[in-house]
Amino acid sequence: MASLLLRSTKSLKPSSPSTQISSRFYHDYIRFSTKGGVGRIPLHSPKIIGVATSRGDRGNQEDYHAIAALSLDPQGLRLSIKKTMGIDWEPENVKEPVARQVVFLGLYDGHGGSTVSQYLRQELHGLFESVDKAQIPELFLWIKEQGGYFKRFKGGALVPWIHKTQDTPSLDLEARATQAFFEVDRLLSVESEARMCGATASVAILHSLDIPARPFFSSQKLALTVAHCGDARVLLCSTNRGFVHPMTENHHPDSRVEATRLRRMMGSALITDSFGESRWMGTLANTRALGDLKFKPFGVTPEPEVRAKLLEGQDWAYMVVVSDGISSTLSDDEIVDLARGAPTPKVAADRILSFSQELGASDNATAIVVPLAGWGKIEGPDKSLALREFRRQQAVGSERQRMCDH
Repeated sequence: MASLLLRSTKSLKPSSPSTQISSRFYHDYIRFSTKGGVGRIPLHSPKIIGVATSRGDRGNQEDYHAIAALSLDPQGLRLSIKKTMGIDWEPENVKEPVARQVVFLGLYDGHGGSTVSQYLRQELHGLFESVDKAQIPELFLWIKEQGGYFKRFKGGALVPWIHKTQDTPSLDLEARATQAFFEVDRLLSVESEARMCGATASVAILHSLDIPARPFFSSQKLALTVAHCGDARVLLCSTNRGFVHPMTENHHPDSRVEATRLRRMMGSALITDSFGESRWMGTLANTRALGDLKFKPFGVTPEPEVRAKLLEGQDWAYMVVVSDGISSTLSDDEIVDLARGAPTPKVAADRILSFSQELGASDNATAIVVPLAGWGKIEGPDKSLALREFRRQQAVGSERQRMCDH
């Protein structure tokens, strides 16, 4: 694994899929326009984005995350905004380099080891920034060569670029995410560890449409795009009584969307384990993941589900991203309510993680809280407060009983 993680894409052999990847421009701060020029804000400040993570009772940590500012093709961003939101955003009205800037936030939950989730932490944001549409025809041929499920794969969001022409459009965010996710599998295909090891991946892209551009936490017109494989949760909390708006669905084999996709292409290989949980091929809890290369011919795909939403004014207080080490214990409402009233995003993330552990969560767990323009402005009562207190008391009672039994 060490050789995989230390290898940069620039040092790969000439035959590597990444030989045409351009120079990378990502960094750990965002730029914003000021009267005097351009200012900078560090993304890893706990007052800007809050992160809390724990290994739990597990022997190894397989949860990893990455936060970066990327520089993307403004025309591709323009196409994405028009396609998903019906808005005519003109990058020419925004000064460089801010016109190209998006914030990338990725959460990766490994299974079968940490090889893939560590690779994603190190590489996915760079791939997302630097993938080239000219590589798509070659990538599509490689996908088809995986056989089984992918023999009938039509290309999804990559269809406009599968056949080389001079008139293909710039990559929109859905196509860029799809190419980057598949590219990870291609790069990992030479690594034996990636056959039985994989990771979920949930990526949120934040892009200010304000003129002049504002930081995401004060933007009055913010484009959010989520590319998702697996069962992490990406949740928006409304300032209107704290209502939660999920941006992801779990890609479990018994979910409606995944069950339909797999039955149509593969028939049924769904097995319920002794705990009542559905497993694909008797092994996998998630039917969309990166890595898990042994299972790719049987329908496990890295093709992300992509959703977009325009966040306007102060309608939204914050976004929360959690791994299933938290969402398997807490409901969406409990997760977003725990962040209410927190003085900083870091405190909010700590509260979410801590409460899940109070209730007995023992898996690797990560919570990330991203403040939005409505931070601190939620109206109405905390709807899950009474339930959380009841669950806390039940957990305390259960712990006391266990101590007495011993």
